[in-house]
Amino acid sequence: MRVLHIHNYYRFRGGEDVMFERIGAILRANGHTVTTFERRSSDISGTASKLRAFASSAYSAAAKREVRAALRDGRPDVVHVHNLYPLISPSVLEACVEEGVPVVMRCPNYRLECPNGVLMRNGKICTKCSGGREYWCALTNCRGNVLESIAFAARNTLARHGGLFTSCVSVFVPPSHFVKSRLVAAGFPADRIRVVPNVVPIPGKQANPADGAYVALAGRLSEEKGIETLLLAAKRLPNIPVRIAGEGPLDSILRILAPPNVTFVGQLSREALTDFYAGARMVVVPSRWYEAFGLVAAEAMSYALPVIATNMAGLAEIVDDEVTGLHFAAGDVAALAAHVERLWNAPGACRAMGLAGRRKVEREYSEQTYYTRLMSVYSQALESKTAPVAAGEMAKSA
Repeated sequence: MRVLHIHNYYRFRGGEDVMFERIGAILRANGHTVTTFERRSSDISGTASKLRAFASSAYSAAAKREVRAALRDGRPDVVHVHNLYPLISPSVLEACVEEGVPVVMRCPNYRLECPNGVLMRNGKICTKCSGGREYWCALTNCRGNVLESIAFAARNTLARHGGLFTSCVSVFVPPSHFVKSRLVAAGFPADRIRVVPNVVPIPGKQANPADGAYVALAGRLSEEKGIETLLLAAKRLPNIPVRIAGEGPLDSILRILAPPNVTFVGQLSREALTDFYAGARMVVVPSRWYEAFGLVAAEAMSYALPVIATNMAGLAEIVDDEVTGLHFAAGDVAALAAHVERLWNAPGACRAMGLAGRRKVEREYSEQTYYTRLMSVYSQALESKTAPVAAGEMAKSA
């Protein structure tokens, strides 16, 4: 099968960029021909280029022409869309339909209903823009930059009114049932939404949490990750060591707030992260936002570690309460402290939960499982394939 993947890399490398590359590698390893159309937000610099990016994010005629040329040159069977913003835009979806190529679109965030993509504002869950009210992004200055907030609101509004996603995408692919439920509530057709959880590499090395010497947290040090909840819980448990890996905008503030039993180890390489997990007794994921999947939790489970996580969105689907870890309500310091103390004093339970988590990752999130699910999605997209649409015809039918 020939597949064209379309992706706009983020300015700072993140999980969506990683998944874009992993999916391509899995397809190539299984004998498929994969070509890519890429743009990089790191190329945006200076006021002029930012203004051009704002304009292109709403509708890029240039990107549409280039994708049409790629379609005619490579003749893919399927187009797999990842991130389109800000340098590609939904305009390329029109080119796919006009050339008669079905589109599969990953939905690893909430951008189809929320201009900001995370359903969060000022550190709290926010759904004001849901239901076609994207103007709230501009009115509340959601991005912290007036021009940027207006541009984000405008691009979502234009795409929704133009019907580009509902008219051009054959199958939407969220990583969790929670994201699917948000898409359905936003008006996207349920029969064209297929849940495909992210792929998680299975490490050869397993941790033995019974021997673990600390509580671990790995991730971006930002407000939505809820790290201050762990710091407050750690303050109640002065004899239990906590280590935090990662970097982010709250790095210096969190270091000031941290009690003496908390150590920050900085951003770790993949090899160093393996050692970090190997020495842990458990991993805490105290997110305050609707994690679409919860890759950190799944990766910790792949190392046979129990996970204590907030009981909402994608995390609640990954971590099975009392089986592969424990749940607590976001921001509940007392409950988190109680869970940490309980597992710290029960190394046998840590080991049993960790092994259950490892088995779940092997069963649900392996490369082979992902590949099988993705092929089923591609088959559905190919079955929905229609004849090429003449330019302008979609505007009449939208």
